[in-house]
This record gives sequence, structure tokens and C-alpha cells, in this order.
Amino acid sequence: MRVRSAVSVLALVPVLLSAQQRQDTRPGIAVLPFNNGGSYGQGKEDFDALERGIAGMMISELSANPAARVVERQEIQRLLEEQNLGAQNRVDPATAARIGKLVGARYTVLGTFVDFYGDFRVDVRLVNTETGEIIKTESERMQRDHLFDIIRNISARLMKDANLPALQRPASEQRMNRQVPTEALTYYSRALLYQDRGDKAKAVDYFNRALAIFPEYAEAQEGLQRVQRS
Repeated sequence: MRVRSAVSVLALVPVLLSAQQRQDTRPGIAVLPFNNGGSYGQGKEDFDALERGIAGMMISELSANPAARVVERQEIQRLLEEQNLGAQNRVDPATAARIGKLVGARYTVLGTFVDFYGDFRVDVRLVNTETGEIIKTESERMQRDHLFDIIRNISARLMKDANLPALQRPASEQRMNRQVPTEALTYYSRALLYQDRGDKAKAVDYFNRALAIFPEYAEAQEGLQRVQRS
């Protein structure tokens, strides 16, 4: 009887988790990998990596707002692979809305970047998951050395576009005072690329390179721990 009771309890776990997820009424936001819009001045792998790294850092910035539920990057990547949508330029607003629905998100973020020998521009579209409508577009352009500033500025505007309350002053000041060097961000992006490819050793190496440049890089530390546990 005890064994049967234990099995019954375990069988209820997915149901209980599902119920908890339904109780989270915060608007969900799903950030898809960015597309390289035709960049020059770096190697192809750096650009392939930034498709993931820019999205990963934007997810982190949006997650700082407790009023939103931001979907984890790994969950989005898994869905894209399952749906055979990993190839560049295969995700349009309608497809983004479908991905958003699968993860229970109210909004989906689509993005493109162009790096022209250090002149860096990022464009994003905020898609209403229910209707597939693009409800807002944002753009930012600076030198590559200020890539993190581009990501942070666009993320702040996306919070307003999604009708999220502003961060409280201490949290806002903490985010604004942080500065992630572009070289560390590039290594972090490379780590995500190799993580998605299943190359654990290279992912660990690049997370460590990012941390060597910027020891306070929380996202790289979390990524390193995740890969080491896998």
C-alpha cells in the first residue's frame, strides 16, 4: 500500500506544477534568438554566437522586473529545434506568436542586429502573441564597445512597451551602474553557442573566459554552473 501511495503522489507532481504555473498571472515574455542582418568585421562564429548572446542578455535584463515572467532561453531553444525553426530568417511574427503561445507568453520579442565594422545596430519587434500583431518596434545604434548599453536601453523601453511598471529606484540604479565589457559579452555568447551545440568543454572554456574579464558577470557564472551540472 505504501508503494502504491508513493506512486500516486508522484503522479500528481506534474499536475501540481501545472496548476502553479497557471496561477502565475504575470504577463509572460519570450525572447527569440536574434538574426544577423548582414554584418561585417568579425568572424562568422562571433555573429552566430551573438544571435544567442544578445537574446540571453536581454532575457536577463527583462527578468530583473518582477512584474514579468520571462521564459528561459533554454526552453525557447528547445522549442525552436523541435519545430525545426532554428534556421535563420524562418521566424516571422506569426511563427513567433505560435512559439509564444506554446510557452504561455503574452509577448514575443523578435530581433535583428547589424555590425558594420564596429558600428552596431539592434532592432526589435514586440509581438502580441494572441493576435500576431507587431505592437511596437525599438532600435538602438552605438559603437560595438557599447553593446551592453544597447541591450540595456532597448530592454528598458520594452518594459514600457509591455506596460510593465518601472523598476524600483535601488534596482534600477544597480542595473544602470553595471557595465558588461563587450569582450566578456562576446565570450559569453560563444559559450551559449557551444552549449546549444552540445560541446560542453568549449562552453565551459568560454564561460570561464568571460568571467576572467568580468568576474562579476552573473549570467556567465550561472551559465557555467548550469553546464557543469548537465
